[in-house]
Amino acid sequence: MNRRNFQLSLVAIFFLFNSLPLSAHGPTRQKVTEFIEIDAPASKVWDLIKDFDKAHQWLPMVESTTGEGGNAPGATRVLSLGGDAKVYETLKAYNAEKMTYSYKIPVKTHDVSILPVNNYSSTISVKNKGGKTVVTWKGAFYRGYPNNDPPAELNDEAAIAAVTGLYQAGLAHLKEVAEKQ
Repeated sequence: MNRRNFQLSLVAIFFLFNSLPLSAHGPTRQKVTEFIEIDAPASKVWDLIKDFDKAHQWLPMVESTTGEGGNAPGATRVLSLGGDAKVYETLKAYNAEKMTYSYKIPVKTHDVSILPVNNYSSTISVKNKGGKTVVTWKGAFYRGYPNNDPPAELNDEAAIAAVTGLYQAGLAHLKEVAEKQ
């Protein structure tokens, strides 16, 4: 094989391998954003969710919440969901003036059988919209199974469905509570 043919062969092999779909890349970061409009003043809605260690007051699936550190970054909370099911969360950022906070689920504390995600972080914010309120809840995460070929209950679709369901149920209940007061 002459040098020219050898080079063309290398180029052809390069393009062949770089045009094949990559199936062994592992999970990709998923994102979910949900929002709801509430017929109540933003300050009233914020009062319901502002305390990081009182999630049970507005999240219907949470039976009780315990926490340490209040609303200071680094504060922790434990959400008790019934039975032995618990979710451990850490506050990353808190801004009372802007009515927003961000938190995460520390990787080493999380049980994917409760929420099928890994490396989860979330932000919730409350905004005034002409006498009404818009609450936005955003999350970013990886599926519960970090390797290729995840079981159905730990794949991307299961993770997205679980987080979407959590956000929708939480926001619907928050709307119900805020509009009744």
